[in-house]
This record gives sequence, C-alpha cells and structure tokens, in this order.
Amino acid sequence: MTTIDEAALQLPPDVRAREARRVVFSSYLGSTLEYYDFLLYGTAASLVFGPVFFSGLSPAAGTIASLGTFAAGYLARPFGGILFGHFGDRLGRKRMLVLAMTLMGVASVLIGLIPPASAIGSWAAVILVTLRVLQGIAVGGEWGGAALMALEHADPRRRGFMAAFTNAGAPTGALLGTLAMTLFATLPDDVFLSWGWRIPFLLSAVMLMVGLFVRARVSESPIFAAAAAKAAAAKERSKLPIIEVLRNPSTVAIAAGACMASFAIQTTFTTFGITYAVHSGASKPDVLLSFAVGQFFAIFMILGFARLSDRVGRRVVMLFGIGGMIVLVFPLFALLSSGNLGLITLAFVLSMTCQSATYGPMAAYIAEQFGTRSRYTGASLGYQLATLLGGGFTPVILASLFAGANESLVPVGLFVIALAVVSGTILLVTRETKDLVLEEM
Repeated sequence: MTTIDEAALQLPPDVRAREARRVVFSSYLGSTLEYYDFLLYGTAASLVFGPVFFSGLSPAAGTIASLGTFAAGYLARPFGGILFGHFGDRLGRKRMLVLAMTLMGVASVLIGLIPPASAIGSWAAVILVTLRVLQGIAVGGEWGGAALMALEHADPRRRGFMAAFTNAGAPTGALLGTLAMTLFATLPDDVFLSWGWRIPFLLSAVMLMVGLFVRARVSESPIFAAAAAKAAAAKERSKLPIIEVLRNPSTVAIAAGACMASFAIQTTFTTFGITYAVHSGASKPDVLLSFAVGQFFAIFMILGFARLSDRVGRRVVMLFGIGGMIVLVFPLFALLSSGNLGLITLAFVLSMTCQSATYGPMAAYIAEQFGTRSRYTGASLGYQLATLLGGGFTPVILASLFAGANESLVPVGLFVIALAVVSGTILLVTRETKDLVLEEM
C-alpha cells in the first residue's frame, strides 16, 4: 500500500516555494553527512588503514588492501539503491532518507571504534569491511531520494540547479572530512595512527543528530504524492519498481555509462592523487589542505555548472568536463608531483573543475531518464552503477598499475582517459533531457 502525504498536494504556491527551499537544504545537509562519512573513509584508506588494519603487509600491499576495502562500499551501493529505491517508490522518498542517514551515521561512528589489528588480529579488517558495506548501502539509498526530493519540488526551469545541491553535498562533506583529518594529521605519526584518525569518524554522531532534526521537518515530494494519489484513485495495480526499470535496461546502462567518468575523476584525485602527492615528497597536512581547497571551490562550481545546464543542456556541460580531463590528466599529475603547495593546490582545483562540470548536471540528467513511479529505483540504480564502474575499483586499479609499471604514470593516465572517452561517447549519442516534463513521464 502506498502512503501519501496529502499536505504535499495542497500547498499554495508561496508555501510550495518555501518548502522547496527547505527540502533543498535538507537534501544538501543529508548529502553532506553521507559524503563526509563515505569520502572520509577514502582519505583514511589512503593514509591510515594500511598500517592500522593491515600492518602485516608491506606498505604498498597494505595500501592496496586498504583501498580494496574502499571498493567494498561501492559494490554495496547498487544494492542500497535498489533496496531503498523500491520502498521509496512504494512508500515515499522522505522516510527512506531518514533511514539512510541513520544507517550511515551509526556505521561511521562504529568505524572510529574498531580496535586495531594488533589487538584483535584479522577481525579488525572483517569488521572494517562489514561497516564499509553498510556505508555503501546507506549512501546508495541516500542519493536517489535526496536528489529526487529536490528535483520534484523544484521549478522546472531550475531543476538542474536545485537537484545539484544534493551533489554539492559531496565536496562539502569531503571538505569537512578532509579538514578534520588534516587537523589530526598534524599530530605525531604514532599518536595519529593510534587514536587521532578516529575522532573525525566519531564526530559523525553530532552531524547525524543535526541532519535528522532538519530532515524530519520536510514534506513528501508533491510529484510522487500526486502520482501515488492518481494510481490509488484509478485502483491501478502497482508493479515492482525494479521490474519497471529493468523492462528497459538500456536506460540504466546509458545513465551509468555516461556518468562513470565523473566518478573516475573524483576517486582518482580523492585517493590516488593524495597518495601520489605524499609519495612525491609533500607533507600529509599540506596535501590534505590543498585537497580541501579544491573541494571548497567544487561546491560552488557544481552549482554553477548545474545552473548553466538549465540553460544550455546537461550534455554540453558534462562533455566540457570530460574533455577537460582528457586534456589535463597528465599535466595534473605533474603538478601533484612538484612538491610545491601552490601547484598541488592548483592541480586539485583544476581536477575539481572538470569533475564539477560532469557532476553538477548529473542529478537532473539521471533522474530525468525515468518515470515518477520508478524514478527513485531507476535513478538510484543508474547513479550507483556509475559509481561502481567509475569509482569502485579505480583506486585499486590505479595503485596496481602504478606499482606494476615501476611507478610510471602512463598507464594510470591512460586508464582515466579511456573511461572519459567511453562516457563522452555515450553522452554524444543520447538525448537532451532538460526540457522533459516530469509529471508526464
């Protein structure tokens, strides 16, 4: 049975506008929390988890193993998208978002409490992977609901911009997580590896309480409520959302393939880029600070590129970002290896410029591929498959290519370029979606 928020159907225009702003803020805040936790893990996997949880391995093998646990979260994200999407399309977006936020916050706090391998042996790694999988399930459910709540409350002429606040939460969360990790990375190495790295994870508890307070106050999506009411009035028999989506699997494949390069860019510089800069001689605090600057600019660039996509189209803006990365990938690695704080910062800012151009319009681009009654499931599945294809194994692949080629960057750069070419080709041959009428889909 579908639960309908009747109030969402009866709001006057001025109240709808105010409610839309509240929903967008809720989506932004929720996404910030989710990605603070999810991407904080990536930073910790690059710098901490190798020596703490895989101390019996060589430094290179420990890094690869810790980045492998990072990939576990990406493997779980499509499952989270299907699970939360199913109930989000049946019961509504709001309640699934509250559940996803709670699951992420609790899993992240527990990561900060895992004893080291020196205390409990291999169980430490088992617990770490388990909690990482729960993080993946949570973020898999969060993104689709948060993006759709903003998209379906928005003025059609501003859909890309409003939905992009969900994506802007990713660099905001990464910025907060990086700043927190940077602060504690200034401690002596033995203190940082003992307990300093844990504090940023434990701070998730505070962010969770704030996020739940805000999210509990928003109304259900009016487009979903109207579609559910129409189906109920017509006594339509509801089909499983995943069945509706998989009746046309090419739509999911197109959404995932067109967007996977964006996540390849993101994870390349969130994980491998940080490790490579430190490996090249820069200090951990300096590299993390440079990365944080790039994330700060990305917040505004994501929103700016999304607003541009409302005017000129999603595909044009996303292709600009992909083309930029193809041209800049090797120069960016050269900047990261310079050891110069200013040049390293420039590398992260430029990489985030390319990534923001692909990521800003993405929430609207993916969601606009699917009809209302299966949009949560379809958008979540498309997005999470893109994260898996583009981001899930990229850190491990890049670290392995780098080590296997005697620390040559050629195979690393070519791998990123190859994913960019695939995504760019898919975007070139697919339709523009910015002018579609969601209520008629």
